[in-house]
Amino acid sequence: MKPRGLFRPSSSPRRLPSPELALAGLLLSACATATLPPPAVATRAAAAASWSGSLRVSLSGKDVRGRSRVLMAFRRPDAVRIEIPGPTGARLVAVARGGRLTAVLPVERAFLESAATAGDLEALLGVALSPRELMDVLVGVAPAGLRDYEAQWGDTLPRRVEALLADGTRLKATVDDAEADPVLAEAVFLPPPHPGYRPIDADEARRLLGRR
Repeated sequence: MKPRGLFRPSSSPRRLPSPELALAGLLLSACATATLPPPAVATRAAAAASWSGSLRVSLSGKDVRGRSRVLMAFRRPDAVRIEIPGPTGARLVAVARGGRLTAVLPVERAFLESAATAGDLEALLGVALSPRELMDVLVGVAPAGLRDYEAQWGDTLPRRVEALLADGTRLKATVDDAEADPVLAEAVFLPPPHPGYRPIDADEARRLLGRR
């Protein structure tokens, strides 16, 4: 399924390295075993103002373990949508924007509101990355706080990423389909309507999401 159908309506002087080579060096220093693309490809991916795609994600850490299909979109500088689909509709729709996070669990008729920090995303999803760090991970750039990072590239974007977070949690994501710089409607980054839903905290949200 194309992501556009998910998120779109229709001592002597020395020469300084080019931005492309500088980015390639950054990626190489992040993980020597990463599969690097041509520098120009990496530069275009890192500069993407928006992104949408479908992923298969797994997490393994001290306090979290699981795997799920995830539909995701972002728009720089700070807007992210994360959707976990279920057999009869979305199990979770989480939208971070303007420093705020709203997560709606439609099946449970419940919602959560909090700040959109790395700590808040960790509490909800087990991933201690800020929205901007999540964006970088998806386009092949390793955030400074990671212990390890590897990206395997397709023609224009990473098709698989693996990151070892600061707390020891390992994040793996296989990108089944993705597009850089799609035109995303404003509605993508609005939480779904949830009148009458009960407020919950991150612990309860994770417990509900963990049920089969």
